[in-house]
Amino acid sequence: MNNEKIYKTMANVGAGDLALGIIVLVTGIVTGVLMIINGSRLLKGKSDLMF
Repeated sequence: MNNEKIYKTMANVGAGDLALGIIVLVTGIVTGVLMIINGSRLLKGKSDLMF
């Protein structure tokens, strides 16, 4: 009976860690894509920014 309680606790913690990992991964990918887009906009408008 004690082992079952430990198993359920570990399963819940594992599921939470997996969900958190997916959220962090998606956030990182979205942030990277936005940084690439903004960097390309800066490079495109570089001639307008130069004195």
